[in-house]
Amino acid sequence: MPSSVVTLKVNGRAQEFLTRPGTTLLDALRESLSLTAAKKGCAQGTCGTCTVLLDGKPVFACLVPIETVGERKVETLEGLADGAALHALQESFIENFATQCGFCSSGMIMAAKGLLTANPSPSRTEVVRAISGNVCRCTGYEAIIDAVLAAAAKMKKAAPPRKKAAE
Repeated sequence: MPSSVVTLKVNGRAQEFLTRPGTTLLDALRESLSLTAAKKGCAQGTCGTCTVLLDGKPVFACLVPIETVGERKVETLEGLADGAALHALQESFIENFATQCGFCSSGMIMAAKGLLTANPSPSRTEVVRAISGNVCRCTGYEAIIDAVLAAAAKMKKAAPPRKKAAE
């Protein structure tokens, strides 16, 4: 099959590259754009190591055909840090010892980012549900859950106060 030019908006920047039809978002990110934080684990959508955000929602990039992405916004772990300043989730994973081998970390962090964007003050149960599609074989889930909750608290403190509506 002939290749075609694809343009994706990844981590806030338009990225143009050549790819074949049927290429997955994961393969495009890793092979065409050299964004390797999302890992290729099961290639069946059951391990979560390839989790990225598509329009702010966590998806398994191994299951998303590149042709379906179009103008949608893709976020990967590489886009979270602001230069040398880590995102609160990245800091919390380090501070709470929520990573060992690191294979699942990118997917866990991106699933958590999707949750915290939609719900800045999640309950423990909501965190568990949000990361339930991601498998960790090393650390166990307690440190990861604690890291997500710590990041939520950190982000809440860092957020500017909301102005009250005029009465």
